Amino acid sequence: MGRVSLAMKLKIHPLIILGALGKVQASNHSLILILYSNHQPRLSITDQPTTHYMYKIPARNRFLAIAGTLIVSALCAHNLHSQEAAEAAVAAAPAISPEGFTVNNLWMMISAALVFIMHLGFATLESGLCRAKNAVNILTKNSIIPGIGILTYALVGFNLMYPGDSWIFGKFFGFAGFGIAADAETVTSAYNVGYTYWTDFLFQGMFAATAATIVSGAVAERIKLSSFLIFSVIFVAIAYPITGSWQWGAGWLKELGPVTDDTPLGFYDFAGSTLVHSVGGWGALAGVIVLGPRIGKYVDGKIRPILGHSLPLAVIGVFLLWLGWFGFNGGSVLSADPALVSLVLVTTTIAASAGGIGALLTSWIVIKKPDLSMTLNGILAGLVGITAGADQMLPASAAWIGLIAGALVVLSVIFFDKLKLDDPVGALSVHLVCGIFGTLAVGLFGAKAGIPQLINQFIGVAAVGAFTFIFALALFLILKVTMGIRVSAEEELEGLDIGEHGNEAYPDFQSSTHT
Repeated sequence: MGRVSLAMKLKIHPLIILGALGKVQASNHSLILILYSNHQPRLSITDQPTTHYMYKIPARNRFLAIAGTLIVSALCAHNLHSQEAAEAAVAAAPAISPEGFTVNNLWMMISAALVFIMHLGFATLESGLCRAKNAVNILTKNSIIPGIGILTYALVGFNLMYPGDSWIFGKFFGFAGFGIAADAETVTSAYNVGYTYWTDFLFQGMFAATAATIVSGAVAERIKLSSFLIFSVIFVAIAYPITGSWQWGAGWLKELGPVTDDTPLGFYDFAGSTLVHSVGGWGALAGVIVLGPRIGKYVDGKIRPILGHSLPLAVIGVFLLWLGWFGFNGGSVLSADPALVSLVLVTTTIAASAGGIGALLTSWIVIKKPDLSMTLNGILAGLVGITAGADQMLPASAAWIGLIAGALVVLSVIFFDKLKLDDPVGALSVHLVCGIFGTLAVGLFGAKAGIPQLINQFIGVAAVGAFTFIFALALFLILKVTMGIRVSAEEELEGLDIGEHGNEAYPDFQSSTHT
């Protein structure tokens, strides 16, 4: 989801597209054709030398594509390896019209609104899967996190994640200054043919708070509100944008080899299986370890289920999140490109559907019951799993990714329980485990599948995971030593709504017995 130029894809039948001729690059524009090791060439014209959007030619059409080279060469009366041919091809491509730019920008703003709605989904899902006596506390955290995310991202996060030329320490750390500001040029297509500067910030800022929201669910029902809010501010302001800059900000992960025709293969994370979801998951894991389990969760070596108070709320939350994911993934195309947006929405929906089915069947087999909470988390697992490669997959691959993620989430919940890592909502399983799987899936399925890409995906997962976990663990430990991070046993048993807020979510229906 890095800020890259919009590729104006050629609407040409594969028969007349170049077949294995490499890359032709002009001075300001480029006509790119890359033949990958799995014999899937791609062609695109871009308004800058780099692009994520390329036309794919199936391997079975390679012969016809090579034959098409002769046709194209004859029609152009030039050698397409020459600078002149590339410039002529680019000159023939239409510039973005005001109407096209408006549609692109509008789709990006709508996508930002859909991502914003996801915070309501997180709030209802998390509160539904936790006990009624903690509902106000959970809703308070989820109400304030979007504000924390937007303000910290505006102050420092945006320019940490996208430092431009202001790298300070290699391509590992950069900072373009405090605050956000636009000029007359950055609110036009001169900034980007897909969106204005303000839309860019708005869309990216909506992602920022998601990482802290993931942590919120895993540490629910026993963390101090004040400590959690301080953690969220620092985590969203510093940890999230630094790791994001490594790929989306054109940092070192984007430059991982091997290099083909001056273009590095790089680490790939389309919309954030790692850079958003597993970042939140690593932070959640650190919090769960430092906090310890809820009172009564593990008794005499046995796992004691602590049921949520409202599965209807949880269902509403999951469907709000599914809806919001259309903006999360669809907006990450960074334009209203009809072909690519529609493909991304289809792969996203198929993966979510398969994830729910995979979790339902796995829970039925493993725990002998078709568990609803597992099914809901399976839907989310499919969504998280497809997020890294939603633009690289065909529907069949998306279905396999979703199905595997759905099964993984059930097995992962059981695994973490055996380790006595108490996660009330399954955030570790959904966002960490399936975020890792989804990122690796880019090297296993779809257009980028191959050993070199899989190696790069491993490197990205390991690097982001190590940095984020160490950062979050150190932060939680500092907070624990300085101000404490866990409420008292009495407050936990009575409920955080009373102890932290002096309020109850259901005053007329609250049970007199707190467990």
